[in-house]
Amino acid sequence: MRTVITGTGSFIPENVKLNKDFTVHDFYDGNEQPIKGDAEDIVRKFEQVTGISARRYADMVTNASDMAAYAAEEAILDAAIDPESIDQLIVAHNFGNVQKHTSQSDAVPSLAARVKRLLKIRNPNCIAYDILFGCPGWLQALIHADTFFKARTARRCLVVGTEALSRVIDIYDRDSMIFSDGAGAAVVESWPGEGSGILGSVAQSYATEEVDYIYMGKSYFPNSDPSVKYLKMQGRKVYEFALDIVPQAMKACLDVSGVNILQLKKIFIHQANEKMDAAIIRRFYQLYHSGTAPELVMPMNIRELGNSSVATIPTLFNMVRKGALPEHTVQADDIILFASVGAGMNVNAVCYRM
Repeated sequence: MRTVITGTGSFIPENVKLNKDFTVHDFYDGNEQPIKGDAEDIVRKFEQVTGISARRYADMVTNASDMAAYAAEEAILDAAIDPESIDQLIVAHNFGNVQKHTSQSDAVPSLAARVKRLLKIRNPNCIAYDILFGCPGWLQALIHADTFFKARTARRCLVVGTEALSRVIDIYDRDSMIFSDGAGAAVVESWPGEGSGILGSVAQSYATEEVDYIYMGKSYFPNSDPSVKYLKMQGRKVYEFALDIVPQAMKACLDVSGVNILQLKKIFIHQANEKMDAAIIRRFYQLYHSGTAPELVMPMNIRELGNSSVATIPTLFNMVRKGALPEHTVQADDIILFASVGAGMNVNAVCYRM
């Protein structure tokens, strides 16, 4: 049996938030001290480091579960399946449906249950559940689906990643400019025989000192309410961890898949930070002593869409698959690699033949 992606979809909010929109207030550090320098200079340096010039925010009436349903509908139509035939509906997220400026998470009932209702799926044998795995959540859900197929407990899964990070960011924290909203989805099916499908996967969790690299904390604004928590991260430690661990996990995935790196056509990596992702790819190819990475091996959409956590990989894959990034294409028999890193710290990779 092989695990095949038969349909994809995404939801990208229409509200564009430009870097210049962040220059209307001051930034503070973790000690509640003003960051020296003009706001425009701070934002300019941010773009040089991350590559992000814009991001998308959902409107106030659109929740993470709504975005998930929109992306799922597109994937179901693309796969041309009956939604009642879905065995597992897996939704990856990290914060549930969040009320703006409160960080109050609403995750009961599960987002997957809400998505199932929004899709009007009545089949009780369609099991809906959530997965919290940091930014690698969607990819981990894909690994779950592959495992279910191998255990012969499912034949068709809907895998969704959705996040409204704009509702858990501290606008006085420079790192808040990284994050965005969106959703991506894929229909995954178990097919007999050989051909396209998942060739291998690797997943790891590092949870000693790494567990606090990304966390929830109070606003950096002086004397802010400590009971209201926002998404925070130790950026330098995340960068160093990712650069050290992710390339090794990617190599382990290729090795277990029996794939030569020269066969690799595209790498769909979590859109976390443009320079960090480029450094990871360089380190990955250096592990094989094969010099520099091939040109255009790594599609990117972070410059316009920012970091939407669990939604970045499925959104990017959907865009490339449907020709939205003309310089990047995938064809039948192409071998691609998915890879991600995020809160936990969790790392995973999946090798896939188109």
